[in-house]
Amino acid sequence: MNVKAIDDVLAQLRAAAAVAGGKAPGAAPAGTQRADFAAALQSAVQQVNGTQQDAAQAARDFELGKPGANLQDVMVTMQKANISFQTMVQVRNRLVSAYHDMMNMQV
Repeated sequence: MNVKAIDDVLAQLRAAAAVAGGKAPGAAPAGTQRADFAAALQSAVQQVNGTQQDAAQAARDFELGKPGANLQDVMVTMQKANISFQTMVQVRNRLVSAYHDMMNMQV
């Protein structure tokens, strides 16, 4: 079993938790840097897409019997792609819910 792949996933989860908690290394103090929401969202979607493409390629390599492609790495990669996609779906659902809440506000 490839422990490096699992360590990479854990490192990415820890980095995401640090960013979500506002503890990103080199982060500017609040209010000093303008956040570009559209760029951040586009970047997240592209990252999820890349993860899914990596998983599909790993599965293809395993199906074709290419050297170096083992089942453990394929399964870890596919689960990583699934988790990132499910996270993106939840973010989308929250954004749609917030949009509906704002549209239903009385002015």
